[in-house]
Amino acid sequence: MLHCHERRIMHRDLKPSNLLIDPEGRQLKIADFGLARTFGMPLKSYTHEVVTLWYRAPEVLLGSKIYGTGIDMWSVGTIFYEMAHKRPLFYGDSEVGQIFKIFKTLGTPNEETWQGFKDLPSMKMTFPQWKVQGNELLRKACSNFDEAGIDLLTQLLHLEPGRRISAKAALRHPYFDGFNP
Repeated sequence: MLHCHERRIMHRDLKPSNLLIDPEGRQLKIADFGLARTFGMPLKSYTHEVVTLWYRAPEVLLGSKIYGTGIDMWSVGTIFYEMAHKRPLFYGDSEVGQIFKIFKTLGTPNEETWQGFKDLPSMKMTFPQWKVQGNELLRKACSNFDEAGIDLLTQLLHLEPGRRISAKAALRHPYFDGFNP
């Protein structure tokens, strides 16, 4: 993702089937750039009809048409979990079902956890209010991660897009200490 983001490209459809891994597990290639778009400043308006449902960031699920590379990093987080646990983390059967699964695990947003969430077109203040429990529910779901893995996943899955870890910062995360570059 760093390679793409440094070149101002958002993939916008990251999912396991768009990742190609060689038989030895040494090389990873990203495929299917059909929904990819270039980005710049200021961010422009994009469609929210992107990313396969289970890997779609909450801001996109809630109808935001202005978004950035955080949508790719959210997808990276869901794929990171799925590769380690051999099952998807959030597997809704509709956009509302998907956002409810996310909120059940991470808590329904409030101004402390996501500034401006109330302004998103599809955010309803009548949504169920699940309590923010730190990362306790996420921790329970992550049986195959050590503390560094849970911390990285937590940073990839921040509800507020601006607080999500970037690809560059993710590569410097302690989870990757000891990996051969």
